[in-house]
Amino acid sequence: QVQLVESGGGLVQAGGSLRLSCAASGRTFSSYAMGWFRQAPGKEREFVARINWSGASTDYADSVKGRFTISRDNAKNRVYLQMNSLKPEDTAVYYCATDDSSVVVTAMSRYWGQGTQVTVSS
Repeated sequence: QVQLVESGGGLVQAGGSLRLSCAASGRTFSSYAMGWFRQAPGKEREFVARINWSGASTDYADSVKGRFTISRDNAKNRVYLQMNSLKPEDTAVYYCATDDSSVVVTAMSRYWGQGTQVTVSS
C-alpha cells in the first residue's frame, strides 16, 4: 500500500523560506512521478509542482514559478518542495501526491498524503 507522509510546514513571515518533504513507501519510488498540490481555505485544491520519475523533468504553476523548486532523492524515497520568497497567498495545506505514471501527476491522482500546513504572515 502506497503511503505518503509530508513534513516541514509551519509559520513563516512573508519573504521567508520553507522546505517541505514527502516520504514515500509501499512501492518502487523511483518509477513514478511525484507532485505537490495545495488547498487554501474556501478554495479548490490546485497544482503546485510536478517532477517525473528521474527528476529530469519538472513543471510548476505560474503562481510559484521562479520561487519554488521541486526535487527528489530516489535513494531516500523522498520528494521535496523548496519554497522561497513566500507570500501570504501561499498560505494553504500542501499535499504530496502520486499516481501510476512515471511522468503524470494530476488532481485525480490515486495516492495522497495527509497534508502539511503552511502559513505565511504579512
